Amino acid sequence: MADQSNPTGQSEPKGAQDAVFVESVTMPDDAVLVQGPDFNKDLSLTDLLSSYKYMGFQASSLGESIDIVEQMIQWRLSDEPIDPNETDEYKDPEVRKNTKCKIFLGYTSNLVSSGVREVIRFLVQHKLVDVIVASAGGVEEDFIKCLAPTYMGDFQLKGSELRKQGLNRIGNLLVPNNNYCKFEDWVLPLLDKMLDEQKSKGTIWTPSSMIKRLGEEINDESSIYYWCAKNDIPVYCPALTDGSLGDMIYFHSFKNPGLIVDIAADIRLMNNEAVFAKKTGMLILGGGVIKHHICNANLMRNGADFAVYINTAQEFDGSDAGARPDEAVSWGKIKAGSKMVKVYAEASLVFPLIVAATFAKHHHASLS
Repeated sequence: MADQSNPTGQSEPKGAQDAVFVESVTMPDDAVLVQGPDFNKDLSLTDLLSSYKYMGFQASSLGESIDIVEQMIQWRLSDEPIDPNETDEYKDPEVRKNTKCKIFLGYTSNLVSSGVREVIRFLVQHKLVDVIVASAGGVEEDFIKCLAPTYMGDFQLKGSELRKQGLNRIGNLLVPNNNYCKFEDWVLPLLDKMLDEQKSKGTIWTPSSMIKRLGEEINDESSIYYWCAKNDIPVYCPALTDGSLGDMIYFHSFKNPGLIVDIAADIRLMNNEAVFAKKTGMLILGGGVIKHHICNANLMRNGADFAVYINTAQEFDGSDAGARPDEAVSWGKIKAGSKMVKVYAEASLVFPLIVAATFAKHHHASLS
């Protein structure tokens, strides 16, 4: 009688069996287990974010970014052995204890258009970062929001209809064109003043000194650059003319010509921010000029010590935006062996979480 469980009478193919049941190596005792949050417990935000690094995929990258930012915040020169070639100033125990990692924060225009603006403002208001690099839009959108609001819209709104209504769409945000008219009314008289100082006092304007002056003139505590000016946090914008500010400088050149903006002076200042720092950390939201400007400054010191990238760009096209941190190691922009991670995510989703778990936590703990 035939075996009903094996009607063909064939034996199991040994090659297939060997392919399926390849024997595993023994995992090391310290191997980390994949595990998600246990919502049977009443988890705080801190507990939830602490669980991310064990979840896998981009959750783990986010968890790692929180750890790296925490290390940027916590580092002190006193953590390091004294270099025999160190200057006398930095041999002093008190100086070493108070010498922190210099944190470079870079971001693109769209993030200031969004509610991430308020997150950035918190950081500079409380002097939690040291150097800012922004796109032109990342500068002007802050001032424009002091003059008139940005509104929620929809990604599906039709461009041709919005154009008829004088509404500009930034993703799912809407900026009335009148906002830019108000910006023109505010900024052109200031450009007149800057030109007058250039002629009468020999003032040499750079993008960073212009941004500081505008931050002083806006006199609005909701502004990122009000707080940067007040707290002496430098803001570098090598592409200052690539936006509405550039439009205003263009119009001003016909009405009252002669204003000069010196980018050469700023590159010296920007690179020196990195060269003379004992430790540097890069926290970069987005890509393009803001990402490369920070990375290239850190090349001057043979690389940053900590790096967190947050963007959605891929590396297959060879773009700087898509490049992973390890590519920057090959250029000397991040030190080999440094703590570094790229989070493949849209920054408005994850940056507030990183700040909540690190900078904000430390700030509020210091007040209690």
